[in-house]
Amino acid sequence: MNTTSVASKPTSLKLPRVIKMQLEEDAQKAGLSLHAYVVQTLADSVRSTRLSEAFTQDAMKALSDMKASELGYELGHVRAYFLDLANYRKGLQVRPQDLAPTRLG
Repeated sequence: MNTTSVASKPTSLKLPRVIKMQLEEDAQKAGLSLHAYVVQTLADSVRSTRLSEAFTQDAMKALSDMKASELGYELGHVRAYFLDLANYRKGLQVRPQDLAPTRLG
C-alpha cells in the first residue's frame, strides 16, 4: 500500500529504546527504511481494525436477520458441509449439496 501518495502531516513518536531497536531490525529485514516500515505497519493496523469492525457489523446484521426470519443453520451441518466442500476441492468426493436453512426453535 502506497501511503505516501496522500498529503502527510509530521508526527513525532517517542518510542522505548527496545521497541525502536526491534522496529529497526524488522524494517531492515523487510528492506525498508524505519519511517516506511512504521507507516506501513500503522496502515496495516488501521486496515485490520476496519476489517474487524466491518466483520462485527456484518455478523450483528446476520444475527438480526436470522432472528427476524427464524431461519438458521445447525452448526454440525455447517461443519460437515465445509468438510465435504474441502474434500470436493481436493478431488476426494462429489460436490456437496447446498445447505438449506431450518426453522429455529
